[in-house]
Amino acid sequence: MNYYLAVLKKYATFSGRARRKEYWMFTLFHIIILIIAAILDNMLGLTFGIIKYGYIYVFYTLAVLLPALAVTVRRLHDVGKSGWFLFIGLIPIIGSIWLLVLACKAGEAGENAYGEDPKGQLSVNDDALDSHLTT
Repeated sequence: MNYYLAVLKKYATFSGRARRKEYWMFTLFHIIILIIAAILDNMLGLTFGIIKYGYIYVFYTLAVLLPALAVTVRRLHDVGKSGWFLFIGLIPIIGSIWLLVLACKAGEAGENAYGEDPKGQLSVNDDALDSHLTT
């Protein structure tokens, strides 16, 4: 949850780099919240007619659109690609697969054109969490 909140704190920060863990933890919590919002919309009768999504889902999606784009751009920066690579996702099927590959790829070690290596800036808590998760 800390990674999700960290992304929200960097609401519209498109510069810098984002680790794989930051990106995927944000994505995980984002999907969970979307599912909960859709369920709440259906339970409370807030859906738009035959569409199974409603006001809560739309409000949340719009509120988190900018941070989601920003963390994706920072993730692309971590693998050495420009944020403009996000538009490759507009190519049907292949573009989405390529973005998925880039999101899963390990970041460049050391400093690159987009900033310091985020793994080099780990705090003590991140080190302890990483070691705990790998054991």
